[in-house]
Amino acid sequence: MDSDTKPSVPVTILTGFLGAGKTTLLNYILTQNHGKRIAVIENEFGEEIGVESLIARDGAEGDAFADFYELSNGCICCSVRDDLVSTLEELLTRRDRFDYVLVETTGASRHMLASIFWVDSELEGRITLDGIVTLVDAKNIAWHLEQQTNEVMSQIAYADRILVNKADLMPDADDRRRLEGQLNAMNALAPCMYLLYPYELCTSHSIS
Repeated sequence: MDSDTKPSVPVTILTGFLGAGKTTLLNYILTQNHGKRIAVIENEFGEEIGVESLIARDGAEGDAFADFYELSNGCICCSVRDDLVSTLEELLTRRDRFDYVLVETTGASRHMLASIFWVDSELEGRITLDGIVTLVDAKNIAWHLEQQTNEVMSQIAYADRILVNKADLMPDADDRRRLEGQLNAMNALAPCMYLLYPYELCTSHSIS
């Protein structure tokens, strides 16, 4: 099958405020044998994402990559050097190494990220926006909603799916219904799903 007939690569944009569980999820994806070949794109690697301490199967370099690691569990981790479009274009030259792309770009605008899937001719037909997933923390989401910060509000408003992490911290059914009502008021189209642990995202239909 040549590059022109290969199916497009599904891409999910992952968002979430500080403490929502993104780092735990990304570390799980990059270290555990979950059976999925996922390419993770980040703005930069913090100390919490310990890819440099992992045993990579091989490394690669490119003009669009600040860092590139092909890991022993079959996943890829790379960071953006200049812009996301260039990173995706260069990542697609290694199309046979992954099946799925997860983009976590802290601080970037969700609607601006999503727009590249329709306005960039080089990527047209080669990737598909599978969705924008917003991860929220059951313990702290109520406080964030009360503050009504632009960042949190936009993350929820632009989400295709809202995943409430650490669901064991919200066992009361009335509390869950109240939260669902608040989230629904901001985004009536995005289904709300509860996760006990962030790595359940890898086995849910949100990334498949």
